[in-house]
Amino acid sequence: MRILLFGATGMIGSGVLLECLDHPDVSEVTAISRRTCGVVHEKLVERISQDYLDYGPVQDAFTNVDACFFCLGVSAVGMSEAAYRTVTFDVPAAAAEALWSGSPDALFIYVSGAGADSTGMGKVMWARVKGQIENHLISRAPGRAFMFRPGFIQPMRGVKSRTRWYQVMYSVIGYAYPLLRHLDRWVTSTVEVGQAMIRVAREGSEAHPGPIVETKDINRIAAG
Repeated sequence: MRILLFGATGMIGSGVLLECLDHPDVSEVTAISRRTCGVVHEKLVERISQDYLDYGPVQDAFTNVDACFFCLGVSAVGMSEAAYRTVTFDVPAAAAEALWSGSPDALFIYVSGAGADSTGMGKVMWARVKGQIENHLISRAPGRAFMFRPGFIQPMRGVKSRTRWYQVMYSVIGYAYPLLRHLDRWVTSTVEVGQAMIRVAREGSEAHPGPIVETKDINRIAAG
C-alpha cells in the first residue's frame, strides 16, 4: 500500500509513521508537512507544503495513493472558533478533495477525538467542529472515510509530544500505562492507532463496519 500522511512531525503522526515504516504491507509513505520530520527511511518520501489549503504545487503526491492518514490537529484551548475551524475543518476538507481528485478510490482516515459531536450543533465548540468535519467527510465519500475517535493516547517507541507539559504528563502516566491499558474504552497508544489505521486502509469495512471508530474499536482492530 502507498500511504499519504499528514502530521508526521506531531506526536500521533510520528507514531503512525513508525508503524507504517515497519509494516510489510506498506510500500511507501509520503509525508506532507511544513518541515522535515527528521526521519530517514527507504520507504519515506517527504513533501514540504507551506499552504495546507492549496495543494497545487504537490498535487502529484496525491496520485496512486491507497489511503491518507490525517493526523494533523491542534488543541482548541485559547483559539477562536473561526481559527479552530480553519485548522480542524478547512484543512482536512482541502486535503480530502486533493486526495479524491488524484486517487478517487483511496480511503481517508481522519484522527478526530473521543466526544466529537455528530450532530455538529452542540454547545462545546471543539466537539461541534469535529463533528462537522466528520459529517462532511463521511457524506463526501461514503464508505471511503473513517473517523478515528481516540481518547487518551499514550506515546510509545520513543515518540514524544512537542508540547512540554503534555510530555511531562505522558512521562508520568507512562509508569501507570500497563494498568490504564485495561481501560480500553478510553485508553490507547500511538502503536495501536497506527496498526489500526493500516488494517482499515487494507481491509476497509471488513476491518470495521462503520465510519466512526471509537477507542475500543481502535484497540480491537489493532489486535487483529
